Amino acid sequence: MKKPRAAAGSRSRHRKQSSSQEGREKRALSSSQAKPSGPDAGLARRQEEVVLQASVSPYHLFRDTAEVTVLRKNLLSWYDLEKRDLPWRRQAEGEMDLDRRAYAVWVSEVMLQQTQVATVINYYTRWMQKWPTLQDLASASLEEVNQLWAGLGYYSRGRRLQEGARKQADSQTPLCQAAGVVDGNVVRVLCRVRAIGADPSSTLVSQHLWSLSQQLVDPARPGDFNQAAMELGATVCTPQRPRCSQCPMQSLCRAHQRMEREQLLASQSLPSSGDVEECAPNTGQCQLCAPPTEPWDQTLGVANFPRKASRRPPREECSATCVLEQPRAVGGARILLVQRPNSGLLAGLWEFPSVTVEPSRQHQPKALLQELQSWVGPLPATRLQHLGQVVHTFSHIKLTYQVYGLTLEEQTPVTTSLPGVRWLTREEFHTAAVSTAMKKVFRVYEGQQPGTCKGSKRSQVSTLSRQKKLSPGQKVLDSFFQPYTSAGAP
Repeated sequence: MKKPRAAAGSRSRHRKQSSSQEGREKRALSSSQAKPSGPDAGLARRQEEVVLQASVSPYHLFRDTAEVTVLRKNLLSWYDLEKRDLPWRRQAEGEMDLDRRAYAVWVSEVMLQQTQVATVINYYTRWMQKWPTLQDLASASLEEVNQLWAGLGYYSRGRRLQEGARKQADSQTPLCQAAGVVDGNVVRVLCRVRAIGADPSSTLVSQHLWSLSQQLVDPARPGDFNQAAMELGATVCTPQRPRCSQCPMQSLCRAHQRMEREQLLASQSLPSSGDVEECAPNTGQCQLCAPPTEPWDQTLGVANFPRKASRRPPREECSATCVLEQPRAVGGARILLVQRPNSGLLAGLWEFPSVTVEPSRQHQPKALLQELQSWVGPLPATRLQHLGQVVHTFSHIKLTYQVYGLTLEEQTPVTTSLPGVRWLTREEFHTAAVSTAMKKVFRVYEGQQPGTCKGSKRSQVSTLSRQKKLSPGQKVLDSFFQPYTSAGAP
């Protein structure tokens, strides 16, 4: 069955928006990924460090090797006593093969990007049970990866993990290499230890943080050192209310020294001194210090570092999506899912047929019906029913799904041979590679079905409220696409 041009065009627009979103997602995640190592990369990095350090005040550097030695010793000693018992650490500690150990840590660090430890644990455990080695992951399908990753968010991470595994398996080079890492926790620790008040997302500050991380990493225990730095940021050097009295780096921390000095000046009713006495750049404003427009906040203490990067509010978009169900399909009721493009937002995941629309519901049913028919052919427009809405926020998009339902009660079972189309049972849906947003959409649909105790009364109230707000013309349109009340809806 050939798709109409209009429907293809809507999916093309969707792909373009998805592609731009992936670019933003890549940039959001790239700041927390370890940089590649190797002879060439190492030489380039050392050259960058020499140039960078020549233009930076010693106040923001570690120039004393004895100081670096003390920092490594204090941090690792603290980590050995205080580290949390986490599955990836147990797996790494019990693994003698360095490449398998590196793989276990690699998977955990990718999962932990932008995601809390408590959320990651179950996903990590299931992942390592299914693909215990890099070679196992390299031989897996993207569908399997997406299915296991479903619900964890930032879905391109799983795809990139598999792509990396395949490249690594083909290259036959060792996975385990000694290198410093920089994630959100490490950024916070380093910015405080060296009093870096400039925007940590800027190119200059980012390069400086990578340089510090590489300088500090313990060559004898690089993995443990990196874990320790991240652990410190997660449990002690936290964004708010850091526990400085328990920090193994307190004696080396410039932010703590600044806080004590500011408290002393405040007790003597003297003005803040700023960083100029310590940093003292010869010319102009230091590019690693906080700008003059952001003076010291006495109430924040060491949490004055790092500077909070300004964030744009998420872009708002609207999508109409439909749960299309065949209750009398062979083998039991089935719902229709279609696969998203292989690149962009939620790449390769399955979803209910959707189309990008304007927030006004006036033209949504027509556009959505065209999208549905492009997948399965002619459908009865009079049974398309608006059920509610779901709001889901991705990294840079606040997406409102207008949820519709269409049940083919008296229709001959619909079949299709198009690629990227599946009819699944409800049980299969819950284990498929679908996003959290689609699970929210399905809960709205389930809550409006006969025999459920969810919201039939609530739906009637919603319908009455909606009718009060609609213009006469919109009421006519609404009555055409929603001929049944919620209590009697199919």
